[in-house]
Amino acid sequence: MKILNKLKKLSKNKDVRTLTENFVSLSLLRVVGLLLPLITLPYVLRVLGKSNYGIIVLAISLINYFTALTDYSFRITATRDVAINKNNKRQLDLIYSNVITVRMLFCILSTIIILIIIFLYPPFREEIVVFLLTLPILFGYVLFPEWFFQGIEKMRYITYLNLGIKSFFTICIFIFIRDINDYWMYPMFNSLGYIGAGIVGQMMLTRKYKLRYYWVGKKRIKSVIKNNFPIFVNQFLPTLYNNTTSFLLGIMAPTYMLGIYDAIKKVVELFYTFASIIARVFFPFLNRVKNAFNKYKKVMLIIGVILALIPILSYKLIFWYLDINNNYALPCLILLSISVFFIILYDIFGLNFFIVNNQDKIVMRNTIYASVIGFILAFPLINYWGIIGAALNLVISRGIMGLGLTYKYSKSKMIINKL
Repeated sequence: MKILNKLKKLSKNKDVRTLTENFVSLSLLRVVGLLLPLITLPYVLRVLGKSNYGIIVLAISLINYFTALTDYSFRITATRDVAINKNNKRQLDLIYSNVITVRMLFCILSTIIILIIIFLYPPFREEIVVFLLTLPILFGYVLFPEWFFQGIEKMRYITYLNLGIKSFFTICIFIFIRDINDYWMYPMFNSLGYIGAGIVGQMMLTRKYKLRYYWVGKKRIKSVIKNNFPIFVNQFLPTLYNNTTSFLLGIMAPTYMLGIYDAIKKVVELFYTFASIIARVFFPFLNRVKNAFNKYKKVMLIIGVILALIPILSYKLIFWYLDINNNYALPCLILLSISVFFIILYDIFGLNFFIVNNQDKIVMRNTIYASVIGFILAFPLINYWGIIGAALNLVISRGIMGLGLTYKYSKSKMIINKL
C-alpha cells in the first residue's frame, strides 16, 4: 500500500509527469527509429551488397561533418534558452529567428563546400548521384526544430515527426529497392523523409506556436555565433574522431569493410540510445532542478555498465541477424561496446552536469583534447589495422572524453567538500 501511495503521489507531480511523458516519447522515437533501419539492414546488405552499402555510408559520413556545422550547438544552447524562456513569446521569436538565420547561412556555405569536394575528388565524382541525393539531408536537418520541442518539453512531437521519416523510409526500401542497381534510391528516400519532417516541423512552429521569424541583423548574427562557439566546439569536435573514423575507413579500406563496420556500429548504438534518451529527457529538467543530479548519476552509471555488456553477451545473435561472417567482427563489436560506456560517462558529467551548470568551457577543453587525439590517431590506426583500428580509435577517443570529465567532476566535488 505504501508503494502504491508513493506512486500515486508521484503521478500527481507535474515534473514527474513531464519527465515520464518525455521519456516515453523519446524511447519510442529512438528505439523505433533505430529498429526500423535495423529491420531493413539485413535486406539492404543482401540486395545491394556490403560494398554499395559502404558507398552510401561514405556519402552520409561526408554530409555528417556539415550537419554538425549547421547545427552550431543549437540542439544544446537553443534547447536551454527555450526551456528558460518558454513562457516568453517575444524571447521565443528571437531564439527562433537566431536559429533559423544562422543555420541557413551555414547551410548555404556547407552546400558550396560539399559540391566542390564532390566534383574535385574523383572517387566521389564517380558516385556523384549517390552523393547529390544524400545532400538534401542537410536541408531537412536544418529545418527540423528538435531543439524547440525539447526545450518546451513536448518531445512527443519529435517522436511523431521522426517516426514519420523512418516509416516512410522503411516502406520505400522494401517496395522500390529490388536489385543491386537500385542503391541510388536509398539516399533519395532518406533525404525525402528528412525534408518532409523538416517542413512539417516548421509549419507546426509557425501555426501551432505562432512563432514569427524576422531578420536579426549582422550584429545579432555575430553575437550568436560568438556566444555559441564554446559549445559548438564541444559538439563539433567529436565529429573529428567519430565521423572521420567511418569516413577514413571508407577511403582507406574496401567499402564492404565500411559496410560491416557501420552495420555492427548501428546495432551497438541501439544500446547507447537508451542512455541517451534518459540524458536528453533530464537535460531541461536538470536545468531547472539541479539538486537532482546525484540520484540521476547513480542510476545512469549502473545502466551504462549493463548497456555496454548486452551486445557483447549477445554477439552470436547479432552476427546471425546481420549475416556477418568475418574474423574481425567480434573484436570490433567488443571495442564498440566498451566505447558505449565511455560516451555515457560524457552524457552524465559533460551534458547534464558541467553544461547544465554553465561550465561549458570545461567540457570544451576536454572535448578538444579527446577529439584532436582521436583525429590524429585515426590515420595510423585505420591504415594499419583497418576495421579494428577504426573501433579502437572510437574507444580511445570516447574514453578520453568520458573518463576525463569523470575525473574533473570528482576533482570539483573534492574541492567543494574541503570548503
